[in-house]
Amino acid sequence: MSDLDELLNKRGRSAQFGAYVTGVAFDAKGLLGFALGDGTLRLGPDHAAVVAHDGAALAMAAHPEGGFITGGDDGRLMRAKPDGAILELQKFGSKWVEQVAAFAGKGPLLAAAVGKNLHLLSLAGEVLKTIAHPSTVTGIAFDAKGKRVAASHYNGASLWFTASGSPVAPKLEWKGSHTGIAIHPAGDALVTTMQENALHGWTLPGAKHMRMSGYPTKPESLGFTKSGRWLATAGAESIVLWPFFGGGPMGKPPTELGMGDGIVKRVACHPQHEVVAAGFDTGLVLVADVARERVLPVCAAGRGTVTALAWSADGGRLGFGTEQGFAAAVDFSGT
Repeated sequence: MSDLDELLNKRGRSAQFGAYVTGVAFDAKGLLGFALGDGTLRLGPDHAAVVAHDGAALAMAAHPEGGFITGGDDGRLMRAKPDGAILELQKFGSKWVEQVAAFAGKGPLLAAAVGKNLHLLSLAGEVLKTIAHPSTVTGIAFDAKGKRVAASHYNGASLWFTASGSPVAPKLEWKGSHTGIAIHPAGDALVTTMQENALHGWTLPGAKHMRMSGYPTKPESLGFTKSGRWLATAGAESIVLWPFFGGGPMGKPPTELGMGDGIVKRVACHPQHEVVAAGFDTGLVLVADVARERVLPVCAAGRGTVTALAWSADGGRLGFGTEQGFAAAVDFSGT
């Protein structure tokens, strides 16, 4: 047994589901949920199985009132309540619901991407607004106050005021395929992942371009640390951290932490501290303390590519899953 599994063995609970893990999330009260490629969800400490989709569950987020929302290739947006009850919030025909997001602050909202459309919904699933984009929406992000929602798509990104009725958004253009998105905690920058082994960003307001390249493969995951000082990304043999302070990131090299034998596929920033979790294509999972430049192994390689990774809202637990159906949660409280 690998020493890299020590933390998993001492502080973790794991399971083998037999289906690709497409998502993981913790709701506000700490309930753990996994979404799977067979259309089921696994909820709670006992991983109770709940059938949510006729096909694959493609995306997952915590519902602000407890439980989770999921999107599927059956065209449905579903809610799983904490007790396991399943509700259909919306049916969008035959188009896949590939992206979902939720804002849990004042004026909570749900969001779902279906083809070129971004739907903003009430917590009960009523469609409040549908925003059309020039191409398929590939990522969704709310800002820290829920006043704006951003969408990545081909040739750039769009940034919308959630309460505005205007059909026009500021143009954030850059040629190429943009595949995911993140907004700086202070709301003064927006960054997308790209198909061409790079990131692209814009300052807000002003839309000054920021280009971050040099990756050996396409970065599939990104996120800002709690303070906004660092942008953590996947796509390399270690966690790549771009500095968003002191005039960065342009003209400043990134910091790299947590070198593994493979490529980082998923990153997740801790909700309270300058700490980043990373999951590799080998199955390795580790946690890096950015300020101290210390790395802690969580799970050894050998269980398949890490496809889902998330912290609980209080930062006490880390959940992750792989393409081979291995799933686990590790308790960091008290460490």
